[in-house]
Amino acid sequence: MVDPQTAGLLQLIANSGMPGVHELSPVEARKWYLERRFFSQPEPPEVAEARDLDAEGPAGPVPLRLYRPLGSQPGTVLPALIYVHGGGFVIGNRDTHDVLCRQLANASGCAVVSVDYRLAPEAPFPAAVEDSMAATRWIHANAASLGVDPDRLAIGGDSAGGNLAAVVSILARDAGGPPLRCQLLIYPGVDLESDRPSHAANGQGYMLTRDSIDYFHNHYIQERAHHADWRASPMLCEDLANLPPALVLTAGFDPLRDDGLAYAQRLSEAGNRVSYICFDRQIHGFITMGKVIDEANTAVHICADAVRRALA
Repeated sequence: MVDPQTAGLLQLIANSGMPGVHELSPVEARKWYLERRFFSQPEPPEVAEARDLDAEGPAGPVPLRLYRPLGSQPGTVLPALIYVHGGGFVIGNRDTHDVLCRQLANASGCAVVSVDYRLAPEAPFPAAVEDSMAATRWIHANAASLGVDPDRLAIGGDSAGGNLAAVVSILARDAGGPPLRCQLLIYPGVDLESDRPSHAANGQGYMLTRDSIDYFHNHYIQERAHHADWRASPMLCEDLANLPPALVLTAGFDPLRDDGLAYAQRLSEAGNRVSYICFDRQIHGFITMGKVIDEANTAVHICADAVRRALA
């Protein structure tokens, strides 16, 4: 059964007559996603530092935001989580995930660097992959000026960001670096062509719908050949051995639930250390909704603890 707090939120959305994301243009959808956050996200917690900067990317600067946790001293070298936001590769930015990154920094005691990659349809696949990888390399190369430890880096993300974190983990392995100690995959979209049972069971009524998934994918993947590219769907990568330890977190009423579970299983079978947690009563996107869903805050602390231990 759906968590009563989550059910109340879903009912409120249904009663509001709010259009689905697939009924909006990408520009309208981005504005809606940015404005909606005030309703469900907690107030931004204070951190020691939140600073905007740019990484060198393949098509120009990639905007970043560096967070240092409350209580950390200036000049202290910290381990860092590179965080890639969700939003179906079409919506989302540093601001939509600002609260979550602040929470993760404070709860883990690590720095967090948020990556604001190019969005589709203006910049379709593989732009987001290229920006995420370029940002990871730049953070590693510029660790000293950022006050982070280049040998204690993790990567993570939610939904589309979970996809990109998984892809960067594989790319970094194949390129011989940067070294990553952990991958945090929060309800990741790892198989863009998936028809696993959770897509049918949860494809309507739980915020992320089949129509919105198709909307995101059609904007992101604009060439037929790219459907078979593992950088779009890391589930298609034949070799998943020798990857960073992973925490894969899913939600019971999420269309992507079975994809996350299948990917965790494949990572384990390839010999990687993997923890898998499903919040059975939750929906896609819940981890940012701690103002109205208590289990969101529990999930944040589980993720932060996993990162803290991996980077200790």
